[in-house]
Amino acid sequence: MSAPVRIEHEGAVARVVLARPEVRNAFDAATIAALHAAFVELGADGSVRVIVLTADGPAFCAGADLRYMQEMAQYSEAQNRDDALRLAHMLRAVAECPKPVIARVQGDAFAGGVGLVAACDLAVAASSARFCLSEVKLGLIPATIMPYVLRAIGERAAQRYTLTAEVFDAATAQRVGLVHEVAADAAALDAQVARWVRQLLAASPQALAAAKTLIADVAHRHLGDALLADTAERIAAARASRDGREGIAAFLNRRQPDWVGSPDLT
Repeated sequence: MSAPVRIEHEGAVARVVLARPEVRNAFDAATIAALHAAFVELGADGSVRVIVLTADGPAFCAGADLRYMQEMAQYSEAQNRDDALRLAHMLRAVAECPKPVIARVQGDAFAGGVGLVAACDLAVAASSARFCLSEVKLGLIPATIMPYVLRAIGERAAQRYTLTAEVFDAATAQRVGLVHEVAADAAALDAQVARWVRQLLAASPQALAAAKTLIADVAHRHLGDALLADTAERIAAARASRDGREGIAAFLNRRQPDWVGSPDLT
């Protein structure tokens, strides 16, 4: 049996590929474990600066595999809780990965697949891709993915698409904030990914990791003295950091900072 997830390297860029096209890249226990391991490994790999999450076949991710769901139906509540925690930890590994993560959504993303897209930092979808939070039709709720869905599309849109379980298109996904760009075809999809990769490789790896943490920590906090002090400490640390000093010196001397020049996707 082939691995459910494949990792490909091209210079400083790693591709994490969902590799179960025969089941529309649906989750099972092995896929969840492999995704978790991939993002932990790549997050700690100093040679990797950008991660692209993509999939084989016509679908991006159809949510939970049917056979996997049949197995879960036989689990006790405690076993279901442990299983759900494994999915929750995998999604957190994607969202909190210190490297920027781009979702290349070439096809449909349903249920947990929506959560996977929402957990990524940047997302581009093919115009033909469809999306659906389908859980309530099965008597379930999108609980483990909801922190990322809410962060991406907000409470009001989440109410609509969670409660109605309606299918929505890529243009709607862009309008509500689930994806940032929509591409007309595969070539345009790859071109947008390549543009983002070039832009991310031009930025300080240290600053990108700190910026991800900053956004997560500052979102929805009260604009009080504690937040002002926190953000002041963060920028002070960035200015005094190795990359901060190098970036400013490069700007003043009209040269490229030393982190520029890694290979990218073309």
